[in-house]
Amino acid sequence: MVRQMVVESVYCKILNDGGFRSDGRRQYELRDINIDLGQQGSADGSASVSHGLTQVLVSVFGPREAKMRSQTIHDRANINVEVAVAPFSTGERRRRGRGDKRILEFASTIKSTFEPVIQTALYPRSQIDIFVQILQQDGGVLQACINATTLALASAGIPLLDFVCAVTGGVHSTSPLLDLTTLEENDVPHVTVAVMPRTGKVTLVTMETRLHVDRFEDIFRVGCEAGKVIHKEMRAAVKERTRSVGSGGGPDVGDRDVVMEERMEDY
Repeated sequence: MVRQMVVESVYCKILNDGGFRSDGRRQYELRDINIDLGQQGSADGSASVSHGLTQVLVSVFGPREAKMRSQTIHDRANINVEVAVAPFSTGERRRRGRGDKRILEFASTIKSTFEPVIQTALYPRSQIDIFVQILQQDGGVLQACINATTLALASAGIPLLDFVCAVTGGVHSTSPLLDLTTLEENDVPHVTVAVMPRTGKVTLVTMETRLHVDRFEDIFRVGCEAGKVIHKEMRAAVKERTRSVGSGGGPDVGDRDVVMEERMEDY
């Protein structure tokens, strides 16, 4: 009886009687996506992406000479990823240092996701630095980091095999959910999937909670379809950026965005 009451309590929290979630979305609805490709400081490329209340800023420097000789790879570029979490990004106000296990896991996941996608062979004996700043957290943090990294790399003019578009999916009872908030991530098993829409390849599938094998296929399929929707938003943002800069901007920024615009045909 107690178990049944707990299940019903969770059900009411995730989906109401009308099939709506706590923020008013349906099961398959994505949160609003806001993309800003404005230049940040001296970075070669940058992007600010928000999925609902989750906001991430990514800056890319390079390709450039590696600061340490040990980091030099003779036949390709070395990818360095650093992640920082703002203390005010969550309600708990917990400060996470660079050696925090969670931070290191995020950095390692982002690096392994993009190593097969960036054409590193074009830049031997060089380094590409990716700095990720998590400004606000409300679920789907990893997906926001990956999507912002894709756009920052494109903004820097670094050639990619394809866009990488990520989305988090979960399952409530037998119903798949997309683009989870923190409340939903705490209550339902979830998976983050990163796909390359043009080639249809998957570069990342990560799961931190237990999920029944019978439900995985549904979430994975829906996640791949959602990646195509996010791809359209990202592609439109890059096109708008190149269009606005082309109509009036500095020579350095313009040159970089001309390269980005030429490569858009491949994406």
